[in-house]
Amino acid sequence: MPASRRLLAVAVTTAACLGAQALGVTAAHASDPVVSRGVTIPAFYTPPAALPHADGTLVRSEPLPLALSLPSLHGPLPGTATRLMYKSTDADGRPMAVTGAYIEPTAAWKGEGPRPLVVVAPGTMGQGDQCAASLGLEHPLRFNGRTVSVGYEDVSVYRLLASGTAVVVTDYAGLGTTDRLHTYVNRVDEAHAVLDAARAARSVRGGSVTAASRVGLFGYSQGGGASAAAAELQPSYAPDVHLAGTYAGAPPADLTEVTRGIDGTELTGALGWSLNGFLQSDPSLKPLADAHLNAAGRAALADLSTMCVGDAILRYGYRHSSRWTTDGSSLGDIIAATPRLQAFLDTQRIGKLKPAGPVRVATGVNDNLVPHAQARRLAVDWCALGADVTYRPVNLPNLVSPLINHFGPLLADQGDAVSWLTDRLSGRPAGNTCASLPGQR
Repeated sequence: MPASRRLLAVAVTTAACLGAQALGVTAAHASDPVVSRGVTIPAFYTPPAALPHADGTLVRSEPLPLALSLPSLHGPLPGTATRLMYKSTDADGRPMAVTGAYIEPTAAWKGEGPRPLVVVAPGTMGQGDQCAASLGLEHPLRFNGRTVSVGYEDVSVYRLLASGTAVVVTDYAGLGTTDRLHTYVNRVDEAHAVLDAARAARSVRGGSVTAASRVGLFGYSQGGGASAAAAELQPSYAPDVHLAGTYAGAPPADLTEVTRGIDGTELTGALGWSLNGFLQSDPSLKPLADAHLNAAGRAALADLSTMCVGDAILRYGYRHSSRWTTDGSSLGDIIAATPRLQAFLDTQRIGKLKPAGPVRVATGVNDNLVPHAQARRLAVDWCALGADVTYRPVNLPNLVSPLINHFGPLLADQGDAVSWLTDRLSGRPAGNTCASLPGQR
């Protein structure tokens, strides 16, 4: 079948960065649609050649049909959705286009002040463009025999809309947009995409959000790291965003620890997404990749670059990264033995800067996928910096599956997380649990 421009870009990038043999990909013409694992990506997601100067500026928008919507006397429930593309800046200071979705709720806001906005930073979706969270609002479940995509963030989006808050969802850098690879767990790329989504929401036609609206950040797992990083960078990058509170659930704050936690679990494929993104962000890592990755590792990275989380679980679940390396070492062992990699991952560490506004950190005490200890340490680090931190350990049984240990707290804590954030958006003060943190798990 004809290959997409996106697959071609991935193949070329992977070959260049990893020293791979030439891959069998045929170039597509500029007018051809982008196809990722049998899914045609709407032309909307292909950025223009030139972008506006100001971060958060809308590039384009169009109505977005929600798959789950009901009519009511006051309008469609839960609201009216608009697909967005907006301008942001990546970690290297280069302009980038980011897509997402804004939903104007039908429910009235009953809290204090004008209608607030919540930026939803999605959890792990994958690295293929078809996995983008904005597409998941239109297609909550996609299965065509080549890809499995589940829009599980729709649940949190709808709960927030029911409270009367407006919601904007970001797709992050390169997830959806067809001009670059998604830089998975790159803290600066993700933080900028989150903060610029808040700016872009102000310009949506028919939206009620203004510069005076309080803004909340909401994310779990990858999204927890993205919202945490955004809270740290808001004072310097987006002081115009009126940040009232941040929920960071199961944040991957220390990627060295997360690498060890994920390896050999259902989500081993996430290691490939990280490597792909880091090689795009920092091509100077190429010699290290050349030295350590074998043919199977290079093939896995190319394969994963167009996969969603469902695909990765089915294809790479319970695999070990030692199968991808020339000497059988795990990626965690290679990182531990390589100061250059340690230094790079240290630049991705969240917890070195004081976050703006109150923050709520929640983590399952038995989460061994995105390890509980490193997430709890983020709360400790922020407390030491004088931040207003509410820490919530989620006590669920330790189950056999690391994936369930990780996603169980997402569902168990989501209602409390939404309530905590809407209280901040109503202007209610947050409690601070830093004094009691030493006695909590």
